[in-house]
Amino acid sequence: MRILYNARITTLDPQRPLVSALVVDHGKVLWTGGDAEALAQFGAAAEKTDLQGRTVWPGLTDAHIHLQHYAAALQMVDCETPTRAECLRRVSARAAATPLGQWIRGHGWNQNDWPEGFGSAQDLDAAAPNHPVFLTAKSLHAGWANSAALQRAGISRATPDPSGGRIERDAAGDPTGILFESAMNLIYEAIAPPTLPEIIRAINEAQTNLWRMGITGVHDYDRSQCFAALQVLQQEGRLKLRVVKSIPLEDLPHAIALGLRTGFGNDVLRIGSVKLFADGALGPRTAAMFQPYENQPNNTGMLLLDNEQIFEYGQQAVAHGLSMAIHAIGDRANHEVLEAYAHLRRYEREHGLPALRHRIEHVQILHPQDYNRLSELGVIASVQPIHATSDMLAADRHWGRRCEGAYAYRTLLNSGAALCFGSDAPVESPNPFLGLHAAVTRRRVDGSPSPEGWYPAQRLTLEEALRGFTIGPAFAAGLEGQLGRLAPGMFADLIVLDQDPIHLPPEQLHSLQPSATMIGGEWVWKKEA
Repeated sequence: MRILYNARITTLDPQRPLVSALVVDHGKVLWTGGDAEALAQFGAAAEKTDLQGRTVWPGLTDAHIHLQHYAAALQMVDCETPTRAECLRRVSARAAATPLGQWIRGHGWNQNDWPEGFGSAQDLDAAAPNHPVFLTAKSLHAGWANSAALQRAGISRATPDPSGGRIERDAAGDPTGILFESAMNLIYEAIAPPTLPEIIRAINEAQTNLWRMGITGVHDYDRSQCFAALQVLQQEGRLKLRVVKSIPLEDLPHAIALGLRTGFGNDVLRIGSVKLFADGALGPRTAAMFQPYENQPNNTGMLLLDNEQIFEYGQQAVAHGLSMAIHAIGDRANHEVLEAYAHLRRYEREHGLPALRHRIEHVQILHPQDYNRLSELGVIASVQPIHATSDMLAADRHWGRRCEGAYAYRTLLNSGAALCFGSDAPVESPNPFLGLHAAVTRRRVDGSPSPEGWYPAQRLTLEEALRGFTIGPAFAAGLEGQLGRLAPGMFADLIVLDQDPIHLPPEQLHSLQPSATMIGGEWVWKKEA
């Protein structure tokens, strides 16, 4: 038994929203209240920790992360640079330290932030003439390859665009080195996949990074190799994060054959939703839109699945107890998903099936006619507040006035929709305090675009944003009775902060870092003194 006392504990429990002491027993919260009562009632048998006035919050959950990709990105060239030239310099430096012929991988470039725009295979050839190079864009919906990488993948002017993807070509018809959507798979197939031990080691190391940021749980959207690695870590007692693991669409038949259902698992690792992609992303302008992108009259993005296709997959999933989580960025993609969910809700009712907790991942821009439909259909908006501030310049450039319905968290919340927050790491940093800052201020860390923020009517309060990283993910996972609050019977997942965010100017929220993180009553990380 453990007592944490002399603290300012935000519980998110409506019965006792703010207490000074908390008693933990067998990994769960046993009691909350005042210091004197806690010490008198439980002090004789408990280990006591005086938090000296610090703030305690429930542990934070990242409701959309690519755990294997994030872990791998920590070992790649960091391509999130202000200029293309700096990205190429970093590739050149990595090449100098890499044996000849070995792959160089990088992540994070965004041509929208580069004055030079997209790069070419020849640019990378000059930076790394003796290595195959492949750099994924910040969005993970585009890739940049050099000539050696294209050659190893067998990509030439004769290579057709794959279904759901596009190979960018120059005026002569030759590949430029930029690959969109499923075309990136041609490169991935040429790269030796990481071994299971390598993935296990990378995820285990990444855990520490996440604990340091105050993350105690994640909803993961990587594929089956990640699931295998997580199972090994859990079996060996090394997985401390609470993970809700999605099922990729290609594995739906296998999941059905095995009888897996959403919610199956234990307190550490459990099955989540079936993941589909309805469209691409804003950065490469592949998000599916009703109207063309600004200054691109022939481009409305790429719709990867329409509502009939989504409904077909959805019937299979819900008939076997599996909820759906569908990536949708553009207003047309979101509309198609909502149409499919309307059919799916009718199907659930007609067949006496439970109304599962389906989700839309990202919900980046909605048509005004769809503002209320997530609430009406009981669909969860799984959004990433940091995308709003990261994408704002590109969104203004490519969507124009339509941005009034973009990253519209206040609109969604006021409509009654359930929100859960994540980061989409490694697309963005998984640091939840950056997400809190973005949700509350609608500003970047440098203060841009203005003191009021980008579309300030969409700002949230700090408590609303905190719920997005706590109660929201717990509800989305069907775990609201166990996680998201600090109340008797709930898991003792919490973080300790030296400063109380309530008393901090909102523009400083991004600077916060926990001093300790507890999961299941165990301190998994503490800041060095």
